[in-house]
Amino acid sequence: MPVYYCTADEVRAAEAATGDLLTGGTLMVRAAHGVAQAVLTELRGTGGCYGRSVGLVIGAGNNGGDALYAGAELGRHGVAVTAVLLVPDQTHEGGLAALRRAGGRIVASLPAGLDAVVDGVVGIGGRGPLRPAAAAVFAALDPDTTVVAVDLPSGVDADTGVIHNPAVRADITVTFGVLRRAHLLAAEQCGRVTVIDIGLGAAGDGSVAALTDADVAAAWPVPGPHDDKYTQGVVGIVAGSQQYPGAAVLCTGGAVAATSGMTRFIGGAAPQVVAHRPEVVAVERFDDAGRVQAWVVGPGLGVDERAEAMVERVLAADVPVLVDADGLTVLARRPDLRSGRTAPTLLTPHAGEFARLAGAPVGPDRLTATRELAARLGATVLLKGRITLVADPDGQVYGNDAGSSWAATAGAGDVLSGIAGALLAAGRSPLVAGAAAARVHARAARAASRGVPIGASDLLGAVPTALRDLLVDEQGATGVQRT
Repeated sequence: MPVYYCTADEVRAAEAATGDLLTGGTLMVRAAHGVAQAVLTELRGTGGCYGRSVGLVIGAGNNGGDALYAGAELGRHGVAVTAVLLVPDQTHEGGLAALRRAGGRIVASLPAGLDAVVDGVVGIGGRGPLRPAAAAVFAALDPDTTVVAVDLPSGVDADTGVIHNPAVRADITVTFGVLRRAHLLAAEQCGRVTVIDIGLGAAGDGSVAALTDADVAAAWPVPGPHDDKYTQGVVGIVAGSQQYPGAAVLCTGGAVAATSGMTRFIGGAAPQVVAHRPEVVAVERFDDAGRVQAWVVGPGLGVDERAEAMVERVLAADVPVLVDADGLTVLARRPDLRSGRTAPTLLTPHAGEFARLAGAPVGPDRLTATRELAARLGATVLLKGRITLVADPDGQVYGNDAGSSWAATAGAGDVLSGIAGALLAAGRSPLVAGAAAARVHARAARAASRGVPIGASDLLGAVPTALRDLLVDEQGATGVQRT
């Protein structure tokens, strides 16, 4: 099932529902133990624990208390622990006493050469950037020091994932019970996320989630014994031009790689498409296209009157439609082209195209911006990025962390559109089609890159391998460790 991400208020409600576990301090004890174990595991993996050194950066409240109790446990394992108290008169008293009993030292500044530093500055209630005193502590750390954040990195908003400047960049984030939205929306700032079971029940409404590999594998249109090319889905692609034939080649290639149904192509780049993909049924005139179960329109199409007429004809069809690239520019100029549509629509903008559609830049709160545009347009919106967000008009969001930005290369979006369009033709909802396509697309980019820059053709070539690996391993991987 999908991985769900909760708001700060939902986390607080789940904590309050535990009753005595919260008021009696049991939740804090469990949380602190989880933080300590995460640090100990890191130290053991790099030479053992005894005699190693760990620093704590302590703010006010329970987040600092978690870090202090964790430091006390580290001290009992022979780790030399030092702590900087940013707000001495608001430091958690019980945690501070425990740290001192375990031999921990309070210092004005952290010593050099620490093996790890625990960020206990602020928790899910934090707002805005690090204050100057905290920022100075982290700025002075050795570059190779492992940073472990308690709950989430300080300077990152829990609900929006907005990364303020300055903010802590963690190698490991240890959180409790349930994931926070920032763990998805600011994944690059959180590092590896470990979820500690502290006894919380279910939390949140599930409106922000991420599909696992197992979810994607289960949703993928694998042919059954009675399927044929038509039941697997026929996708029509209107893309490319004499000036941009590559967009047509990449988009149709993505569609062919995604499913075993049929791909039709309409446009002036038909000879180039067939030269690369002879299985594509390619024609130049829309009237010769034949029936399809979904359309993709826009990549490399241009924005002239001919392109506008093609976008209009596609959007008039009573089947699901994916609009991308130049098609989005046309749609931003002619929003009336959506009038009367009742069939599903999936829009796949990058940040610049999003701004044209919305009439304003995305801004730092990408989640709210994507949701609001989807609701306003009555369409599903896929906002591209390392963290791809797919929002439907009802506010359900699926996010996908690509884990890197190797897919940030010209033409990669054309491949994504082909994959998602094929899934639409196979009957998947725009929300699932967009999210599943984004996950396979990201896997293909990682497989193709192997740590070096790639082009979109390389990414396209890796789609079958990425898809094969995903379908074979139906257990999937969420990128989240649970202990």
